[in-house]
Amino acid sequence: MKNRLKPCVAGALAACALSASAQQAPAPQEKGPAAADAMLHALDVHYPTPYRAMDAAEVKAVLDRVFDYLDKATPAEVIDQRTGAPIADLAKPDPNAVLKPGDFRLTSYEWGVTYTGMLAAGAATGDRRYTDYAIRRHELLARLTKTWLPVVQADREHAAAPIKSFLNPHALDDAGALCQSFLKAKLEGSPVDYSQMIPICGDFVTKKEYRLKDGTLARGGPDGRGGVKMRPLPDTLWLDDMFMGVPTIAWLGKATGDTRHYDDAARQVLQFSKRMFNRSLGIYMHGYVEGSRDHPEMHWARANGWAVMAMVEVLEVLPKTHKDYKAVLEQLRAHVKGLAGYQTKDGFWHQLIDRNDTYQETSATAIYTYAIARAVNRGYVDAQAYGPMANLAWNAVASKVQPNGQIEGICVGTGMAFDPAFYAYRPTSVKAAHGYGPTLLAGAEIIAMNRKFKFGLNDSGLMYQGVR
Repeated sequence: MKNRLKPCVAGALAACALSASAQQAPAPQEKGPAAADAMLHALDVHYPTPYRAMDAAEVKAVLDRVFDYLDKATPAEVIDQRTGAPIADLAKPDPNAVLKPGDFRLTSYEWGVTYTGMLAAGAATGDRRYTDYAIRRHELLARLTKTWLPVVQADREHAAAPIKSFLNPHALDDAGALCQSFLKAKLEGSPVDYSQMIPICGDFVTKKEYRLKDGTLARGGPDGRGGVKMRPLPDTLWLDDMFMGVPTIAWLGKATGDTRHYDDAARQVLQFSKRMFNRSLGIYMHGYVEGSRDHPEMHWARANGWAVMAMVEVLEVLPKTHKDYKAVLEQLRAHVKGLAGYQTKDGFWHQLIDRNDTYQETSATAIYTYAIARAVNRGYVDAQAYGPMANLAWNAVASKVQPNGQIEGICVGTGMAFDPAFYAYRPTSVKAAHGYGPTLLAGAEIIAMNRKFKFGLNDSGLMYQGVR
């Protein structure tokens, strides 16, 4: 017995036991010819979504297709809008300068997520092209900021600039996700000078965006002319804003050492959750209007994705000694547990999570893949329970990546409503930017998860098989 246990030394007894038990069902003990049904459990099964854990090379092959498409479809170049000729000298504010058109905007919140995804993919794969993609575009934005910020500040209403929405933000969408990508890149050692860009977006998120009386980020505040903005109603919470603002607040805490940012970020998570999380269902509503008597619940998938991603990002930097750390962690666990119950047999989640009559949506599935795999990797949730579903979800997302790198099944930009038709009939498009960054993040985190843990078939079921 002593010799048999020898390989399982140094704290690896549990892993060895799991490995030893990862077998097919035991052989029947009866003597004589086997009954006709003896091996039916082992029949081949046709799974529309591959039912296994991809290795790192397979995942990277998917990510490479996405990279090749995005690298071609998002040129990092400034041109003269009249002639289309490149503008090499960016030190002077040419009034005809514009970013060279591509399939996607370099300063959208979706591309803030994409920059973060590129950084993650570069770290997970060791392929410098991903990292350079983000750094090159950050560098371009920094150069444009240096030149055009004084112009915009001199006349915010009338000035024209290639990146005016960033230089003069009006909503969290203009600032938050981009700011998070800048903060992450800076902390990871990027050579870009972020000294102007981070204050622009960081100050907007922390000081200028409208908030409710208790400090919760909101939409529909004063319009500056004595009225109220209708976004779409006064004092409206969009679940999206848990991601559009809160991770940036938390990462500002990490970058500056100002613990008030940690307090604010944790408070945001808990206050959004108090209003919008349905504990019996384990998922969030999309929109909430402060002061309304009733709150019709539309459980939109991508908004739930922004929420779960916000929580894993906050926990990445929130000190474990913080008074609200455990509360944020428990909220993440409750959400992950809730989401698990709605995954479809093909690995996706529906556009309205709890409405099986709505389509299976790719961007939300990618975000859940990333957030759940990250939660497994960080030990927030159990690998045994959630690793297999994260692998199935990744395989579902990968099935939507076409040979040319475009991704199918992504819901287009979506506002807020209180009826199911609005969400159920939103179009999908390969040009919907929302799915590309999450796919990069998902693939990167799956690579990390499957390097750290082993998943394989046990009696035909995909199961956790221990730490590698």
